[in-house]
Amino acid sequence: MTEYLVAWVLVLAVTAYACGGGADYGAGFWDLLAGGPERGRRPRALIDQAMAPVWEVNNVWLIFVLVVMWTGFPAMFQAVFSALWIPLLLAVAGLVLRGAGFALRKPTRRLAERRLYGAVFAVASLLTPFFLGAAAGGVASGRVAVGEASSLEAWTNPTSLLTGLMTVAAAAFLGAVFLAGDARSFGEPDLVGYFRRRALLSLVALAVLAVIGVPLTRDDAAYVHHGLTHGAGLALVCVAAACGAAAVWLLIREAAAQITRAAAVGSVAAVVLAWGLAQRPYLLPTTMTVAEGAGATATMQWLVIVSAIAVVLVGPALVLLYWLDSRGELQ
Repeated sequence: MTEYLVAWVLVLAVTAYACGGGADYGAGFWDLLAGGPERGRRPRALIDQAMAPVWEVNNVWLIFVLVVMWTGFPAMFQAVFSALWIPLLLAVAGLVLRGAGFALRKPTRRLAERRLYGAVFAVASLLTPFFLGAAAGGVASGRVAVGEASSLEAWTNPTSLLTGLMTVAAAAFLGAVFLAGDARSFGEPDLVGYFRRRALLSLVALAVLAVIGVPLTRDDAAYVHHGLTHGAGLALVCVAAACGAAAVWLLIREAAAQITRAAAVGSVAAVVLAWGLAQRPYLLPTTMTVAEGAGATATMQWLVIVSAIAVVLVGPALVLLYWLDSRGELQ
């Protein structure tokens, strides 16, 4: 029983990172597409101002995911990092370069260096979520198993490429929704419309990719496809679609930022949870179940205890941080 609790802790941590980290990656994506120095000056200034208080915090979720994986499911951890070390290494390099670019571009006085650091931050914000999504697609398509050697096919297959693109599109959607709310909080009314339009465009792109994914995954990721089109997985996909539609309506109606953000986050979170349900009872479809990949019983029990303590001690602090940030009170 404890192994299933830990598995859901892992899924929830991935969901939190997809939403929190996704919004950050999305902000970097729009930084990349903001245009030249003059045209992109104000959007980039807003991105800097909005991201500064929370950009490091979201990586806490990634660290938590890795800790739960290697302690709770060591066989899964070994299989994933053996078969997918190339995209994961590229994602880690992107994380480091992205953080360095963001941290260094603001205090730098020379224009050429500011442009260089800004470009590193923006490009890494595009590539990092793509490689993470491609790795997730490799797992979902059943190409990762214990003893499986690393190969390009494990992360360049149709499901991986689609998942990578969907991850980028979802991040762009979240980033634009959050930035539209920040623009209103920071008194930039023209940028509200600027980012609202980009949120709608990225959601359309995400919907198109999702439609393409239905026939594509039917044969390439048959087990997960079945889970997403039947039962509880399908119900969560419908929830995601409903939240996406609500986000569109709220964006058009210029509703309160907090409500619009909740709808956008709900849409992305429901998709990740649907993926978790679609894979059950497997950690690695269709070669390793949760029970087969679980670590020692004592380890799983302690992971449940530690997770509960983290929720009590760290959870309220994170909620307070996000709440203060959404109100623009951390400047």
